[in-house]
Amino acid sequence: MSSEKTWSGRFNEPVAELVKQYTGSIDFDQRLARWDIQGSLAHAQMLCEAGVLSAEDLQAIQEGMAAIQAEIEAGKLAWSLDLEDVHMNIERRLTDKIGDAGKRLHTGRSRNDQVATDIRLWLRDEISLIRGLIRDLQAALVDLAEAHAEVVMPGFTHLQVAQPVSFGHHMLAYVEMLGRDDERMADCRKRVNRMPLGAAALAGTTYPIQRETTARLLGFEQICQNSLDAVSDRDFAIEFTAAASLLMIHLSRLSEELIVWMSPRFGFIDIADRFCTGSSIMPQKKNPDVPELVRGKSGRVIGHLMGLLMLMKSQPLAYNKDNQEDKEPLFDTVDTLVDTLRIYADMMRGMTVKPQNMRAAVMQGFATATDLADYLVKKGLPFRDSHEVVALAVRHADGMGVDLGDLPLVALQGFSSLIEEDVYAVLTPEGSLAARDHIGGTAPAQVRAQVARWRSLLQQPL
Repeated sequence: MSSEKTWSGRFNEPVAELVKQYTGSIDFDQRLARWDIQGSLAHAQMLCEAGVLSAEDLQAIQEGMAAIQAEIEAGKLAWSLDLEDVHMNIERRLTDKIGDAGKRLHTGRSRNDQVATDIRLWLRDEISLIRGLIRDLQAALVDLAEAHAEVVMPGFTHLQVAQPVSFGHHMLAYVEMLGRDDERMADCRKRVNRMPLGAAALAGTTYPIQRETTARLLGFEQICQNSLDAVSDRDFAIEFTAAASLLMIHLSRLSEELIVWMSPRFGFIDIADRFCTGSSIMPQKKNPDVPELVRGKSGRVIGHLMGLLMLMKSQPLAYNKDNQEDKEPLFDTVDTLVDTLRIYADMMRGMTVKPQNMRAAVMQGFATATDLADYLVKKGLPFRDSHEVVALAVRHADGMGVDLGDLPLVALQGFSSLIEEDVYAVLTPEGSLAARDHIGGTAPAQVRAQVARWRSLLQQPL
């Protein structure tokens, strides 16, 4: 393969070796090869239909590209740093195979609109994959919610025991978060799926191209309407990375809870051994490495978002070499997200829940205090007065070292004459759950209703 650059005629000396290393992108952008070929085939067909390219040239390009794709899949294509990037490597290989027809392929386009098209084609497919993985994780969480709809655990505010909640209800909170993540990915995909091809270097082309034809062949929903914007826009990459950052934050929050819950101080859950590691010095250790690493990788993805924002903040129109720096953070964001979602779904399916420990924890923090306050309100006491009465009862029970439900009736009646024998029905964690039987509530009946709702939603096509 010749190492002569396509633009070398303008220069009096070759590019320095260090500059080649510094400016080349083939080491990482070769992953765009399939989409580069896909875009080139559509471009060639459009040129043929527009009368710019002969039918014979089109057939040669199609056959040559099929052979190159086979070489890439077999690992036989020799990528050259001298040719800088994936686009020129493939074009040069095509020219070596089919001669002048390969040289005509680049008619009416530039690497500027070519790379923008390749990235969008690639990211469009990755978003579809990610949405499927989000749903798989949601399905795993929905299964957990259904299996543990009646399991009582402490709900926390300020990491202090607040009120009893169903463990299933807690899992469904993350299903809702992931649902919004899926919505953001779907919405982002709409803006990714706009075609820049045809913008050429920055101003369009003098050839009679038919951008509608190329868009149809490549499955783009819209065409970028301004050539300057088309080649320099990286909003879609930033928007995707922002959506990815939110998704990773949600998984990081769940990771934090899993780490805490697995601690012997809580003992709410156990993560399967295949997701944990031991210690080189402490033989008793079982460390929750996967959720810890997910928590750490969330910072990595957020960092990529900041990097892309800074990359674009000072760029004048139109394309600048700076934009080569968009690919590695974007590629790594996708890889991190895909790997994290895959391992997380498997990990949640392998998690063991410990209901007895959860219920014991509920009994340690006066979690039914609000239920007692509500009980008094229903008996006619104003809420602020009820709040004060229950606070005094909690202070008394705390001094006695017992839960509110363990106080004798006469002791409770000492705080309010409105309290009767039926109070004990609301002072149990199970009674507390059952009482919150409304949309969005933690009652087991509502958990099961939400499970059914989500099973239906997850069966809908992406």
